[in-house]
Amino acid sequence: MWDGPFYRVRRDGYEICFVPGAGEDLDEVCNVDMWVIRDDRDRWSGTVFTLDEVHRIMDRQRQASDPEGDYWWCWDGLIVRDAGVQSMVKVIDGLVAAGEHETVLRHIGPEEIA
Repeated sequence: MWDGPFYRVRRDGYEICFVPGAGEDLDEVCNVDMWVIRDDRDRWSGTVFTLDEVHRIMDRQRQASDPEGDYWWCWDGLIVRDAGVQSMVKVIDGLVAAGEHETVLRHIGPEEIA
């Protein structure tokens, strides 16, 4: 469901909060910041990229003669095969079910409630 600039997917025990670009088609999302927020308000953040998006980023950097055109890294990046929020949700659900979100994503602590 949309909540201002956020697209939230509610699950049993947690929610996934995405920040797609304004007007971006959710089925075409290929580079998006996100959080997993557990019911106890503890949070993990990451940026989800598709393989194709990583390739585009590297090509753009190579054309600009940036050294990163020969490699790519991102501290809290998660690379997925398929574009779209629903495809990303499936991957993240699997990570949470296995407890791997705590390794793959960056722990940012509890959400402050105003």
